[in-house]
Formats: sequence, C-alpha cells, structure tokens
Amino acid sequence: MAEARSKTPRPPASLKAATPFWRGKVLEDFSPAEWESLCDGCGRCCLLKLEDEDTAEIHYTDIGCTLLDAGTCRCSDYARRQARVPDCVRLTPEAVRSLPWLPPTCGYRLVRDGHDLPWWHPLVSGTRRTVHEAGISVRGKVSGTEEEFETEELPDRIVEWPGQDPRSPDPRAAK
Repeated sequence: MAEARSKTPRPPASLKAATPFWRGKVLEDFSPAEWESLCDGCGRCCLLKLEDEDTAEIHYTDIGCTLLDAGTCRCSDYARRQARVPDCVRLTPEAVRSLPWLPPTCGYRLVRDGHDLPWWHPLVSGTRRTVHEAGISVRGKVSGTEEEFETEELPDRIVEWPGQDPRSPDPRAAK
C-alpha cells in the first residue's frame, strides 16, 4: 500500500502577503523580468525633452519619440528601439541613478528614491489600465511625433504636466 504523503499546509491568504520585490531589493538585484515590470507604461520618458543650456533644467514637450504609440503609450519597436533611435536611453540601474529627467511618477525613480509604488502602478493594481485611468500616461496628451515638428517649433511645445506628480488618491478606496 502506498504511503500517504503529507501536504505542507498553506497559510491563510492574509499571512501570505510577502514583501513586494521592489521594497526588498536594490535596483542592481532585480531580475530582468522584475526590472521590466517597474515600467508603468506611462510613456512620459518617451516625450522629447529640451535642456536649458544655461541652467541644465529639463523641459518636457508634448511631442513623442518616433516610436511612441500614443494610444498604447508603448514603444512600437521596443526590441530594436536603440538601433532605430540612436539617442534612445536604455534604463539601467546606473542610468536611473544619474538621469535628471525621469518623471516624478516613474517607478524606477520612485524605487531609486526609496518610495513605494502608487496605487495605479500595474504592479500594485494588477492591471495596465490604471496608469491611464489615473491620468498619469501620455494617452490623449501627445501632439504628434518628432517627424511632425520642426526643431524651431520645439520650444513652443513645452508642457509642465510630465514633470508633475498629481498624487491622485485611489478612487477604489472610497468604495
């Protein structure tokens, strides 16, 4: 007669809540999948930015990179983006620590600075829709891609919202 195997009892769901990976690791220790999942898919980093030569201040525009799909807020050719757009910046832990233009809502920047991810981040909410629902993404806010504008038009396209953090409360909490 076969011996019965004892099963390890599972703890109740309330006790299974482990510390999310972004709270328990430094940027350099993230797996490739964890690293990619920190991107909330807002598209703000894919907007053209201008740097003031005198002050080094960064100004966002409402103009998207040639590869930005403004509807999905994703890169249309992520795998080959650096070959197609030579000045596309690959985010690495080193880059995240030194880039002055990461939006204040950026998951990489938040984790870098020791903050938790907001309610609308897909890792917290469980869905990519919340970044759009919270008004964080570039959806509906992009005037066009860089091919559609002349260089001298760029200063007229400067906008403030990508550099702001609306800190919207979770509307689901009121329910």
